[in-house]
Amino acid sequence: MDHELYAGYVEKVPEIIKKHGGRYLIRGGEVISMFGNWDPERIILIEFETLEKLRNCFNSEKYLEIAPSRENSTITESIVVNGYLPPE
Repeated sequence: MDHELYAGYVEKVPEIIKKHGGRYLIRGGEVISMFGNWDPERIILIEFETLEKLRNCFNSEKYLEIAPSRENSTITESIVVNGYLPPE
């Protein structure tokens, strides 16, 4: 992992996420594997109101400018979970 290159990405991405209506729910912290073989080093969970806003964010010109910093500094895997929890 190239920590310096990744640090530049981490510094710039929150502004882009926020501009597109995204909100970090989890960003790093200890990961404890409970079941199965999945043992990620880090979890980042970002909430968007709609799938369209998520796509607009990660396809935006600003994000695409910094994406190579993430791609060239670390191995990442991502998924989209489309769901809704009604307020309690």
